Amino acid sequence: MAGGKVEICGVNTAKLPLLNAREKEELFEKIAEGDKEAREKYIEGNLRLVLSVIKRFSSNNENVDDLFQIGCIGLMKAIDNFDTSLNVKFSTYAVPMIIGEIRRFLRDNNTIRVSRSLKDTAYKAIYAKESLTKKNMREPTIMEISQEIGIPKEDIVYALDAIQNPMSLYEPVYTEGGDTLYVMDQVSDKKNREELWVEHLSLSDAMKKLNAREHEIITLRFFEGKTQMEVADMIGISQAQVSRLEKNALKTMRNYLET
Repeated sequence: MAGGKVEICGVNTAKLPLLNAREKEELFEKIAEGDKEAREKYIEGNLRLVLSVIKRFSSNNENVDDLFQIGCIGLMKAIDNFDTSLNVKFSTYAVPMIIGEIRRFLRDNNTIRVSRSLKDTAYKAIYAKESLTKKNMREPTIMEISQEIGIPKEDIVYALDAIQNPMSLYEPVYTEGGDTLYVMDQVSDKKNREELWVEHLSLSDAMKKLNAREHEIITLRFFEGKTQMEVADMIGISQAQVSRLEKNALKTMRNYLET
């Protein structure tokens, strides 16, 4: 670092451009028309957003370049999926996407460490299984393996599970006629589109229970990404009042949704 210059993935972060609201709107119109150059400009104009997010993960001892690249993937996904008709600021939508992408990377990149005692138990069970199979000409039960090595069957099952390699959701399970069934196809998605649509309707109904001032505060805070201080300046009250009204509004909405 010299003269305020910090390079991440070869990018000089001190010279990253900033886009104003008009530029963002114009670029998104071009992106919607398939303009790749506009998409690149929009990505470059929002790289500071990625930088602000990866600071949250500074204590993970991960390579900053890796986090930045993964964050950029989240940024691109946010750009490709952002719906301008929702009246939500792009940053409000993009930040959770970037965070989610980084968390997935940290989770998937984290080596699962199995204790030596678990490994020993698992290997004893595997050896006993092979020995009993040869002796009895059939595969032994867990109870028989337990009696053979003198270890409770629950501990054996746990140890054998612990040494298994994690299975990817994209692991093929079955293939026929060119159609492949993956693990993820057998996992139910409880948060399906219909449920999300119902939740959206419920949230809209809950907001109708608020008075005009509370409705304005919730809209500014959670749909436009304003801070409590910014909201206070905009509507001419103190931050403490904004905080109190916000809590009351959220309590009202929560009570409605729980009934």
